[in-house]
Amino acid sequence: METLGHILNGFSVCLQPMNLWYTFLGVFIGTIVGILPGIGPAASIAILIPATFGMDPTSGLIMMAGIYYGTKYGGSTTSILLRTPGEASSVMTSIEGYEMARKGRGGAALAVSAIGSFIAGTIGVVALTIFALPLAAIALKFGPAEYFNLMIFALTAVASLAGKSLAKGMLSTVLGLVIATVGIDLQSGQQRFTGGIPELMDGIGFIVVVVGMFAVSEVLRGMEQLYKGTAPKAMRISGKLWLTREEWKRSIGPIWRGGIIGFLVGILPGAGGTIASMLSYSTEKRLSKHPEEFGKGAIEGVAGPESANNSDTAGAMVPLLTLGVPGGGATAVMMGAFIMHGIQPGPLLFQNRPDLVWGLIDSMYIGNIMLLVLNLPLIGLFVRLLYIPSGMLYPLIVAISVVGTYSVNASMVELYLVLGFGVLGYLFEKVDIPVAPLVLSLVLAGIMEQSFRQAMTISDGSLGIFVGSGITITLAIMALLSVAMPFIMPRLKKLQSSEDQAAA
Repeated sequence: METLGHILNGFSVCLQPMNLWYTFLGVFIGTIVGILPGIGPAASIAILIPATFGMDPTSGLIMMAGIYYGTKYGGSTTSILLRTPGEASSVMTSIEGYEMARKGRGGAALAVSAIGSFIAGTIGVVALTIFALPLAAIALKFGPAEYFNLMIFALTAVASLAGKSLAKGMLSTVLGLVIATVGIDLQSGQQRFTGGIPELMDGIGFIVVVVGMFAVSEVLRGMEQLYKGTAPKAMRISGKLWLTREEWKRSIGPIWRGGIIGFLVGILPGAGGTIASMLSYSTEKRLSKHPEEFGKGAIEGVAGPESANNSDTAGAMVPLLTLGVPGGGATAVMMGAFIMHGIQPGPLLFQNRPDLVWGLIDSMYIGNIMLLVLNLPLIGLFVRLLYIPSGMLYPLIVAISVVGTYSVNASMVELYLVLGFGVLGYLFEKVDIPVAPLVLSLVLAGIMEQSFRQAMTISDGSLGIFVGSGITITLAIMALLSVAMPFIMPRLKKLQSSEDQAAA
């Protein structure tokens, strides 16, 4: 009953006209930012923190939170229509969503993205409301060894399911890990594989790799088709802009599963929406009755990852609000906003400032409704992008890619790298090597390396720490099963087929 009283009091706070305005302003800015590659929620929140000086802390933090989860909605637009993901968590959406757009179902992809984001985002906020404190205690049990095993499981799961060949998936994963080693070694301070280029001392940025591997490579493939005379004049939308009955039926399960996966992954500091969306994608491909459709426009591959991506934001608020531990870049910046306003996130926050914390949580319910109302009517406008002829669309994609990449560090070297990764993505497509494992390993490599070194330091160099607890053993077994499944499943299907023929 006490919790219910706090929830009702939170709604009385977030429904105040001024707070409603700041909620709308946050989600609107977040949607616009999500469409542009390279900026992301962390940078957007950081840029706008000074604007909250003098504001009521509750209003300012409500707006910051709106930007955070609003970017998740906007990120799907260019991913689906232009195959230009704005951040890591939109990568899986760009794979299946863009293929749906090429088949004339871009409107349906945008619709399921908006609906899935709303439902899963609401699932995440409900879970945040009910389970924040108990789940935070579970997250505390994850040490360096547990995090390392979790990252290994995420990599093996995606590598084994992202393509037809496990070997090619593993090759992509290893290449991503190699790319991630470029830069300064944080432990020794030595340069690694920088070639004496100062711009590489900070490493190769994620947005550089993603924009190159997805957006620029798509332009190169399109130019090849134009040269051969095989390029379509323009994409066309077939049928309604809404979901068919069959598409809706196939999306319900992935939306709910993605919402749960996203929230649980979001609780773990450092995991983030990228792991959530890729684990959701792997789960849906594993459970699908038609796994052969993945990579060719399976709607489950949009519904699940987009749902996980949005539910993750509520999960990431759990360690921030209850423990004072940011789960990623965006929540780290948000923690800075808390401290700037003289508020220390942590266990005492729920006791000392219940009006602020519950007002912030309840504003996420309102913000999700605003985002749904804001995005659904714009589907018809967004899909008009598909009617642009290829000769005009490709320069548009290049322009968005260049502006998004250059705006991060104002580096010409990064633009050359974007072109290089565009060629690499083009070659990957030619030899059927999946891109998703490379992107995931690039994102997780830093956390993996840090967790491995911390675990080895704790254990005095003993590898036994990686199988030293129930959690680590479970994650290790799951990783081994992920690698073994591509070998086991065909044999099981063959055996089942033989039994069915014998029975007949």
